[in-house]
Amino acid sequence: MNVVESSDEEIRAIADPLWRDLLRASNEGKYAEFVQKFAKSLALTMNEVVVNHQFANSELARNLSEHVDYLGIIRRGEHVTVLYRQRSTKRPGEWLGRLVLGYEDGDIRIFAASIF
Repeated sequence: MNVVESSDEEIRAIADPLWRDLLRASNEGKYAEFVQKFAKSLALTMNEVVVNHQFANSELARNLSEHVDYLGIIRRGEHVTVLYRQRSTKRPGEWLGRLVLGYEDGDIRIFAASIF
């Protein structure tokens, strides 16, 4: 199964709730919930101490607005990148949110997630 063959609507139906879950877990500083949908390869690189340090010390990571704008989808290889305009509840301005999805063991998983 290859996620790039899915329609934009099918991808968004999966991606939008995953993004909302990441925002909530980040705002609440809940590491286990933050990484629960990660692909194995990404989960192995996400050191709990480092992530919790980011949660504790990043004003942005703990104050992400739930109001985001979908920007688009990029298909490449066996993954799709879903882009969002992300805002903070404490800091002015906008950030680019990036969510990379693909299949692992028959399930959609997060292969990368970041805010620039």
